[in-house]
Amino acid sequence: MRDLNYQLKQLCRRNRDGSYATQQNRERQLSLMADQLHALGYRAMNARSLKPKHVEALLRRWQGEGLSIGTVKNRMAALRWWAHKIDRRHVVARSNDHYGIPERSFVSTESKAKQVDRAALESVRDPHVRMSLELQPAFGLRREEAIKFNPSYADRGDRLVLKDTWTKGGKAREIPVRNEAQRELLDRVHRLAGRGSLIPGHRNYRQQLRIYERHTANAGLSKLHGLRHAYAQQRYEELTGWKSPAAGGPTAARLSADERRLDKAVRLQISVELGHEREPVTAVYLGR
Repeated sequence: MRDLNYQLKQLCRRNRDGSYATQQNRERQLSLMADQLHALGYRAMNARSLKPKHVEALLRRWQGEGLSIGTVKNRMAALRWWAHKIDRRHVVARSNDHYGIPERSFVSTESKAKQVDRAALESVRDPHVRMSLELQPAFGLRREEAIKFNPSYADRGDRLVLKDTWTKGGKAREIPVRNEAQRELLDRVHRLAGRGSLIPGHRNYRQQLRIYERHTANAGLSKLHGLRHAYAQQRYEELTGWKSPAAGGPTAARLSADERRLDKAVRLQISVELGHEREPVTAVYLGR
């Protein structure tokens, strides 16, 4: 392993900021950057060698690859994290505008909702992974929440209570249990997990995450964050009586004053159920 790759890996291991998924993604991004810098001719670098010329070289490469704005911004965030941890924040400009990176659109113009049909679900061989996949669209859970889900703690009859250690940003939250399909699913989760979580007793979270990733990939499943989009769109239609704009429903401009008030209240409720607590975020899931 080259010095830069090794030192960045150690930097990540010493500074465990954010959720496990965030840490894992950051480490992968930094490892990729180390490989790309080496390929660009920057040899014998170490973690403290980062300079503005390296940032510019990486950006030119990414822009030449035609990466999405969101991907470039995520990599820039990892670069800023790297610079901050080695006390060289000045190396990376604070604003993406400095590099000509345009603003990302946070309003969906098309639905990103995803469903996993029965055939695809049955092709996932690990029963705990299958159950996590069922929980994600049924309750709008993130992947980590669905893996760590412990029914004996979460199931309070008419609602689920998610522990802060399961959630992004450490925000505990409640999600309503609204129908018989959800109740039937929770009964099956109880039978599988017993008093434990959807991580079998002989595994830890990291091991179960790798198993989740392997089994979903083998089943041809991808972009599973779309399961949360499906939950949000279903809840929106359930609470308003009409489809969300992303699912083909009316845009805000076509709503009456009373409908716009209901739309805003419903969006805030869905945002809370998803763990965001900010109404504008729902534009990603529902459109505007």
